[in-house]
Amino acid sequence: MKYTFIIASIFITILLGSCSKEKKVTSEKLSPVKASVLAINSSDATGSISASGKVEANNSANISTRMMGFVNKLSVKVGQKVAKGQQLILINSADLDAKLSQVNASIAQANAGYQNAKTDYERFKTLFSKQSASQKELDDMTTRYEMAKAGLEATQQMKKEVQAQFSYSTIVAPFSGIVTNTFIKEGDMANPGMPLLSIESGSGFDVIATVSEENIGKVSEGMKANVLVKSGQQKYNGVVTEVSRSAKNTGGQYLVKIAINGEGKDLRSGMFVNAEILSNEIKKDEEKGDGQILIPTSALIYKGQLTGVYTVSDENVALLRWLRVGKQKGEMVEVLSGLSSGEKIIISHDEKIVNGTLVIQ
Repeated sequence: MKYTFIIASIFITILLGSCSKEKKVTSEKLSPVKASVLAINSSDATGSISASGKVEANNSANISTRMMGFVNKLSVKVGQKVAKGQQLILINSADLDAKLSQVNASIAQANAGYQNAKTDYERFKTLFSKQSASQKELDDMTTRYEMAKAGLEATQQMKKEVQAQFSYSTIVAPFSGIVTNTFIKEGDMANPGMPLLSIESGSGFDVIATVSEENIGKVSEGMKANVLVKSGQQKYNGVVTEVSRSAKNTGGQYLVKIAINGEGKDLRSGMFVNAEILSNEIKKDEEKGDGQILIPTSALIYKGQLTGVYTVSDENVALLRWLRVGKQKGEMVEVLSGLSSGEKIIISHDEKIVNGTLVIQ
């Protein structure tokens, strides 16, 4: 009995001590903290479609020729700016010179025959009017005249063909831009259809991005996009200008072209980028509960494996809310669950915040 009384006394003492300690903690008042608050509204609930791609100049060309010949002169080098119509490559045209001489000789011969046939035709035409020549003789002379005329026209067309080939021996820039690569050297043999050099415009870039099958139906021309260059972390704004309707030759991914706003002076063709296409088709639907909510990554709180954010109640009290987050998109992160449109979150604060802190906005 004595031992039972002692144990009961110890238990009562511990219980009273813990109650007084809890009362002391709860009785402490938390100091108000000034913080920046972000309201999650319908505009913040607008989702985006992630896509990766590469930068391309909006005007580029691989220059080739239709004739075969040795390269006599390569007038430009990689990185050089060129103007429209400027000479780029000069291909040996000795065979064309010889062919042109032959054609000129043929034209002279055909012209002589034509003039002779024309004179005879005019003479027999006069004789026939005076009944000094028969109809058969006039018909024969007319046929000879028409054949001579056709022969002259044929040789003249041959000359135009040879002259047109000369344009393929002197390669000029089709537009003003920058030489990005050369595939041939002086003395090499140029072959028809073989790329000789590449040129692209000095300003104006597009992004060729790939979009999955499940998202391509939500993308349309005119949608805005945010483009982040992976290497330099530069950010650009753009607009969707083309949407492919086939993934036959692209491994099940659909190609989308995004025009970069402005000149993009720091951009280079071939740079890898991440694109976020802002789609109106995936807005947050409060009734259905689908869509996306994006919040700044700076607002997240990490504790072990848990990720949360401080929300602000109607009484301006900070309440820690655990979240399930998805993909990070630049400085924003997708919230899969834990937040809904209309709530407020703390994105920055001057002092330490704990659960129950009074927030001054």
